[in-house]
Amino acid sequence: MNVHLDQAYWIGLLISVVLPVLVGLVTTRVTHPGAKGVLLLALSTANGFLVELANPGPDYDLQTAIVLSLVAFGTGVLAHFGLWKPAGVSAKAQAVGAKPSSPTGV
Repeated sequence: MNVHLDQAYWIGLLISVVLPVLVGLVTTRVTHPGAKGVLLLALSTANGFLVELANPGPDYDLQTAIVLSLVAFGTGVLAHFGLWKPAGVSAKAQAVGAKPSSPTGV
């Protein structure tokens, strides 16, 4: 599959916007926000390096991969606080897989 440079960057940007929801799906409500931030940073870093890997250019540029990782992390944080959290998507993602509390407290 041959991915054009523009396509790789757009796909990476789209993934960056969706990453906070993914973090919400794999963590619980009681997970420390710092742990969620570290997970988002790790996924953003992987996204940046994979986007650079998908670049059809002649060589792999580590500096570009680092910049793409930082942009992905910034985009993810902004998407979380500016889009997903106010819209209630973050809370719904956290509720997926959560066990309902029993009325008896047992």
